[in-house]
Amino acid sequence: MEGRAAALGAGTVVNALATGRGAAFAIDAETRATVELWAGGERAGDASATPTVEGEIAEAPDADTRLVERCVELVVERYGDGQGGRVRTESDVPMAAGLKSSSAAANATALATLDALGLEAVDADGDETTGRSRVARVDACRLGVQAARDTGVAVTGAFDDAAASMLGGVVVTDNREDALLSHEAFEQDALVWTPPERAYSADADVSRCEAVAPMADLAIELARDGRYGEAMTVNGLAFSAALDFPTDPAVEAMGLAEGVSLSGTGPSVVAVGDREKLDAVRDLWAERPGETRLLTTRNDGARVL
Repeated sequence: MEGRAAALGAGTVVNALATGRGAAFAIDAETRATVELWAGGERAGDASATPTVEGEIAEAPDADTRLVERCVELVVERYGDGQGGRVRTESDVPMAAGLKSSSAAANATALATLDALGLEAVDADGDETTGRSRVARVDACRLGVQAARDTGVAVTGAFDDAAASMLGGVVVTDNREDALLSHEAFEQDALVWTPPERAYSADADVSRCEAVAPMADLAIELARDGRYGEAMTVNGLAFSAALDFPTDPAVEAMGLAEGVSLSGTGPSVVAVGDREKLDAVRDLWAERPGETRLLTTRNDGARVL
């Protein structure tokens, strides 16, 4: 019983920490998961043993694997028959950089576990599973969000990030209800600057983020109107100030990009727009320490391999 799947990283349009409502878009960077399942204590040679889940992150052998392990457990609890297992992830999405590495890992793991169980993840209208053998991708996404809450990886559960990673395109969500408010295609080039330092979402100063709620409300309304670039820029300036990140990279991009924002709780900054103009921004950002990558957005979302 083995399954493999891949899910996407994402960039922020509006951070949900201030109001519970957020927006994000998928980018062309992937996390891949391989899940093996076995019945009971089969792998340990003792059929009576309590099934357990073991995790491994290829790029960081000593990293905390509770998120992906919990994802396997939740999928098995809902759709399986008490199996234990092992999950291994490998990723192009840097960890703790604001590019939704946790959401990508959770989604890839959830889909790979469904695949190992012989279940098909499908697009479906509404929020309910489509039957025993077919599961709506958004429902699988919600299990990953629950795993993030259970393990303390994300303050809000990050349904906005997870939905963008799973479904592709751009989404607007209410993370308080895990509700998908809108989802549509988003065709853009995207430039990402990731400095050397790292920032963990669970360590973000929530009270500072809540202080910029009026700006977050404005950004969400812009996003609901399809004005994603403007929403990104409003969000980026507000949350850079709240979380004590420099605004210089955003200011450098404003005359060239359609939108630019601190992604998640940082430290990465992401800009979207015309590739030629983003090339000019890349020249400016490349003078800073860290890595600068020119990518595209993705509309296909997570998939079984």
